[in-house]
Amino acid sequence: MLHGWHIGVVIPARDEEAHIAGVIEGLPGTVDIAVVVNDGSTDATKERAVSATARCEVVVIEGDGDGVGASIDRGHRALLERFNGPFISVVMAGDGQMNPDDLEHLIQPIIDNKADHVKGNRAMHEQGLNRMPAQRQRASRLLSWFTTLASGQRVGDPQCGFTATSSKVLSEWDWERSWSGYGYPNYWLINLSSRGFRIAERPVQSIYRSEVSGIRPLHFFASVGWMMAVEHHRRNLRWLHPKRLTPHTLFALLSYLLGWSALIPQVSNDLEVELMVRGVPGIAMCLLFWSIAHLFDRSATRVHRELRSHATT
Repeated sequence: MLHGWHIGVVIPARDEEAHIAGVIEGLPGTVDIAVVVNDGSTDATKERAVSATARCEVVVIEGDGDGVGASIDRGHRALLERFNGPFISVVMAGDGQMNPDDLEHLIQPIIDNKADHVKGNRAMHEQGLNRMPAQRQRASRLLSWFTTLASGQRVGDPQCGFTATSSKVLSEWDWERSWSGYGYPNYWLINLSSRGFRIAERPVQSIYRSEVSGIRPLHFFASVGWMMAVEHHRRNLRWLHPKRLTPHTLFALLSYLLGWSALIPQVSNDLEVELMVRGVPGIAMCLLFWSIAHLFDRSATRVHRELRSHATT
């Protein structure tokens, strides 16, 4: 416990017998419970977790091998059942790539009531991205850009899974509709933004050894890209709710519609026809209108976040 907050750690693990004990034993004394979610391991991950010497209670629950996102959801929900009163759920991978010394710094914005969800940002750390392969660094920058567009607020290092989440968020979350795979952090960031929760970033260390990622790049970008596009449009359609309508949301919606119509000549409006007459191609108009829409979208997201914050204080 820290400053009146219970601290739980969710550790998704699949075939991590070489690292899981070290992760558990390295947890700081402020942690009350560590929930290890054994996601269909075929090695001794469970046995190593059970036998680890920890300074906190350790609970091992079984997953169905259906993905890291589903495992994290199971861990969050297990903590909801365990704790009475406010708590923070921290996610740390079972592969030992997250430094437990960063944990207290990560949760501080929640304790200070400055954030509802805090995500680690490895690029902000003094050691930078350390030994992260160059290809993954490029992919991270691209995903940061797309996640920023989809969430309506600036996001750095979206794939960093070292996160801390307030029990307030978890108690309101829609567990029946979630994302089970590798795009889990992106899904959460988009939906946290949609619901007006406050998101903060803190520097965390990047630890890389000789691990080989199990991600298939083409499949990952296709599935996660589609998910972000769908969630982006769902988030913007939620602006139509009477309680969320503001000038920012209306202008964002109008600009997005103009952008889509620029791709369909049959429904082009007088403004777009005039621009085409002046030599502006449809794709350029689409990008122009969508850029304007994103600016209004970010303003609407900020206003919605501030209104929610005032309503809950």
